[in-house]
Amino acid sequence: MNNPFTLSFGKKPLQYVSRISQTREIVEKFNDIEPTEQIYMIIGVRGSGKTVTMTAIASELRTMEEWVVVELNPTRDLLQSLAAKLYSLPEMHAHFVQAKLDFSFLGLGLSLENATPVTDIENAIELMLAELQRRGKRLLITVDEVINSEYIRIFVSAFQIFLRREYPLFLLMTGLYDNIYNLQNDKSLTFLYRAPKMILEPLNYTAVRKQYMDTFKLDIETAGVMAGLTKGYPFAFQVLGYLYWENRDNKTLEGILPEYDQYLEEYVYSKIWSEASPKDQKILIAMSQSGETKIKNIRQQMNMTSGQFSIYRERLKNKGILDVRTYGEVSFALPRFSEFIQTRMF
Repeated sequence: MNNPFTLSFGKKPLQYVSRISQTREIVEKFNDIEPTEQIYMIIGVRGSGKTVTMTAIASELRTMEEWVVVELNPTRDLLQSLAAKLYSLPEMHAHFVQAKLDFSFLGLGLSLENATPVTDIENAIELMLAELQRRGKRLLITVDEVINSEYIRIFVSAFQIFLRREYPLFLLMTGLYDNIYNLQNDKSLTFLYRAPKMILEPLNYTAVRKQYMDTFKLDIETAGVMAGLTKGYPFAFQVLGYLYWENRDNKTLEGILPEYDQYLEEYVYSKIWSEASPKDQKILIAMSQSGETKIKNIRQQMNMTSGQFSIYRERLKNKGILDVRTYGEVSFALPRFSEFIQTRMF
């Protein structure tokens, strides 16, 4: 049997822990008869399972007859891509032709007799959405790893117009905290502030332990130690499982930790560290050196007021670096991140 764990990002691995409650929340909201939410943004640190979560939601909706799902590439012209993908839908193309919708001017299909060509891309999409609506269809658009680019800004602005006209379309986007923050701060896209944001929490400890127990036939104690080493971080769950599988006949769990640290550093931690501000780094270094978790003591160590520290605390929480779930305390949310920081101090 091949290794059931993977080091690849974005691809659904053979062994993974699903986010049942979070996935269910979005699916149910989108399926409401009168939806109160038609857009969700999934936010998380690299390796937190944003793409896998989005894919799970899209896959579930695809199984429902009334849903059409379209994936868009954030680096391309999203409106043009959306129009092309809608036009090519096998279940809808014949209806577009029957409705005498001529999109040949936009490079979509052939010219139709006795039909006026549509020359504006937004107008073309509206006509397609109206046809989907008449057929009782709902459209889910997914965009993975969005950034604050011109293509994204144009697309989101158009999406807002389509929403105001009450078309049955829904948007699911994933992104890093900083990229989502920069996008919603654009003065033309302030409506994104009101869009619900799902910040991915750590995986369920019991579920992670159970996966390791079942996959490796481990006792509950050993599987629990492995689950603890991941801190519920999805990429760490995959890396540790991958290495344990590859070395299960010749190395102990302790013996694979150096390689575990190396994979975490090379694949994600170095990038996360490079994106942290100098002040962020100073706070994280101070925490790593002292091992302190009490906010009051860290503030005093950094000579910061409560208001000053709360800004960095909130940002590092949103970035997925700090765990703030215990009142009055902060700790590292990422496994062995403190050990990684200590290698950067010399």
